Amino acid sequence: MSTPTTATSPRRVGVGERVELARYAISGGERVLYGQRVDGVVRVTDHPATDGGRCFLVERELEQEGSGAYAALQALVADYLDQAQLLDRVPMAGSVVRHYLEQLLAP
Repeated sequence: MSTPTTATSPRRVGVGERVELARYAISGGERVLYGQRVDGVVRVTDHPATDGGRCFLVERELEQEGSGAYAALQALVADYLDQAQLLDRVPMAGSVVRHYLEQLLAP
């Protein structure tokens, strides 16, 4: 006797238009922060302004709706730009985190 199976359709992921949120310059070149709605949530990514170079995921899932959603996005972008200026590096780069931790642990 065979076991009944249920066919499921693959889940469709809705991807919205990528929107430029901000640009910033560091000694390594100009960078762009983008926001994009993916499957109903906002993702923020950091890309080089020109082709080539590494991209970074900044935030995977920001608040989706409500009065605080846009304020949360604005605060994230402002803080990220401040950190980039302070560090003169991409804030999400692993080397930046390592450098920061070394400074914290230094005697």
